[in-house]
Amino acid sequence: MKNIKYSKFGIKFSSENGITRLMDDLGSANHSNDTDIVMLGGGNPAPINQLNEIFIKEITKLIDKSEIASVIGRYDSPRGNAEFIKALSIMFNKHYKWDIDESNIVITNGSQNSFFSLFNLLAGEMQDGSSRKILLPIVPEYIGYADQGLTEDIFVSIQPDIVFLDNKQYKYQINFDKLKSTIKQNNIGAICVSRPTNPTGNVITDIELKELTTIAQDNSIPLIVDNAYGQPFPDALYTNANLDWNNNIVLCMSLSKLGLPGLRTGIVIANREIAQALSRINGVLTLAPNSMGPGILTRMIQDDELLQVCSDVIKPFYKQKADNAVTIFNEVFTDFPVYMHKLEGAFFMWLWFPELKITSEQLYIELKKKNVYIIPGHNFFMGMESDWDHQNQCIRINCAKDEDVLRKGLEIILKTVT
Repeated sequence: MKNIKYSKFGIKFSSENGITRLMDDLGSANHSNDTDIVMLGGGNPAPINQLNEIFIKEITKLIDKSEIASVIGRYDSPRGNAEFIKALSIMFNKHYKWDIDESNIVITNGSQNSFFSLFNLLAGEMQDGSSRKILLPIVPEYIGYADQGLTEDIFVSIQPDIVFLDNKQYKYQINFDKLKSTIKQNNIGAICVSRPTNPTGNVITDIELKELTTIAQDNSIPLIVDNAYGQPFPDALYTNANLDWNNNIVLCMSLSKLGLPGLRTGIVIANREIAQALSRINGVLTLAPNSMGPGILTRMIQDDELLQVCSDVIKPFYKQKADNAVTIFNEVFTDFPVYMHKLEGAFFMWLWFPELKITSEQLYIELKKKNVYIIPGHNFFMGMESDWDHQNQCIRINCAKDEDVLRKGLEIILKTVT
């Protein structure tokens, strides 16, 4: 059939976008037999053999006890697996001294699903005909947010301050004066920040998080905190940062970076009203969330084993990867004008080439011809109105790779930009 007419929804969500291209690249490279491919562009967690063995044992236990049928052979409620949710609420109350119960938690089919529901629940076209936006207090931010809105221009963001550090490193910081003026000038439905941040590895401080919380409360809007890489799992944090929650914070987590991305399991902790709304949206969009992730992890959470695995296996693994990445960066780019964002969490290198003669998009195309996959930086600056050259001078690299692969990729990047 030719010339099919799509709705506004169809046109928006079927158009090419940054996150789809990222996943297409990742899928093509992962299923390619070309041994020369250097995949530095995806967000896939690294394979950790010890961790995989633990998960396999849990699956085997489910099979041996004939419990696997109840995991894969029936629907959970739209809120998610009740036993898993109860285990989560007990864990958070025990280890973080929160006061939550099962009504504060809802499971989704992955963080991407969580944010689609949250953004369109809290922003876009409102009942009275007005329009609300999601405020990103610091960019660059997660590429997966960019095309989530059912309406156009759902985001407004703040250009960060740049603080230069030693050893060719720097750090983005929130400009709170700009943030406060932006809230006054726009009809904001929620504030959203990731911590640690994908793509930069930035971790806003406890003081910054507290100030964001106060601003959100003062303006009677939720603060959404994307905690996909944070505590308690996978705990890919390499700086001091405390996990916080209150009735005004919507805390989003995932099993993906724990090493289970294929199971598409997101966790949202929110006040009862928002949690109930998300549960009802689940029922409409997916009937019920995935049951396999909760089936594998419930016992590990009940016995505090998952927290121990994160502390003893996952965190040290990614910390070593981060340290190796900094070392390799310094060796490869010794005499070249490039800066790396301080790697405080997650597993990405964010490189800034202030003298780049082409755009990061053109660099992406050139590197792809050489079988090196990165993500061009402009995709991460959604909601900005200003024409800031910095947006086109940055790239994101997944540094949770073998050292030889990372070094090879960085060396090819150096030759390409020289």
